[in-house]
Amino acid sequence: MSKNKNVIITGASKGIGKSIAELFAANGNNLFLCSRGEASLYKTMEELMNKFPNVTIKAKPADLSVKEQAKEFGNWCLKSGDPSVLINNTGLFEPGSVYNEPEGTLESQMAVNLYSAYHLTRTVLPAMMKNKKGHIFNLCSIASLNAYKNGGAYSISKFAMYGFSKNLREEMKAHGINVTHVIPGAAYTDSWSGSGIDPKRIMEADDIAKMIFAASQLSPQACVEEIVIRPQLGDL
Repeated sequence: MSKNKNVIITGASKGIGKSIAELFAANGNNLFLCSRGEASLYKTMEELMNKFPNVTIKAKPADLSVKEQAKEFGNWCLKSGDPSVLINNTGLFEPGSVYNEPEGTLESQMAVNLYSAYHLTRTVLPAMMKNKKGHIFNLCSIASLNAYKNGGAYSISKFAMYGFSKNLREEMKAHGINVTHVIPGAAYTDSWSGSGIDPKRIMEADDIAKMIFAASQLSPQACVEEIVIRPQLGDL
């Protein structure tokens, strides 16, 4: 990737999103970051600005599960130029089962894990389509492929995210825009701290970031459609 491309990363204040942001910034790309947590987001922005002073790094707190905020964030990014890469990383795991999870769990999981990506993508796509180039990465999950115990609405929403990404891939072929479905298993982030799981049993957030960055480096006539990456010993 040539220098100083505009890269949009959601859920960027910690975990996989932060690892992705650091790697793209290290390679000379401008970043446009968002997450719901204002304090952690600005802290991440400050850390990255200090570490990589030669690139532009901007951040805007937003709850992308709210359609208006997703569209507002997308339009805010567009004010600084056309995006080259969009990484839809926003997501939240709420455990439960269809038969007994709290009322409203499906709605909230769909809003965070699918609608956020849908509305942000629709907002920035016209600029990408005009330029006939770009790359969209959609963070799905192993739960997008297989049902599992205590998955409930989360797994349903991740199956839906996978369907969204696969449809988008087909639609964007004619417009020169690559779409990649990223399907990671367990990676050690804040959500795993205190779980008792040995960090060496599951992947590092950097592992997913490295795969996404590598896929973004190919020639325009190549598209990595799907990245499936699991812990070496398999799923938990």
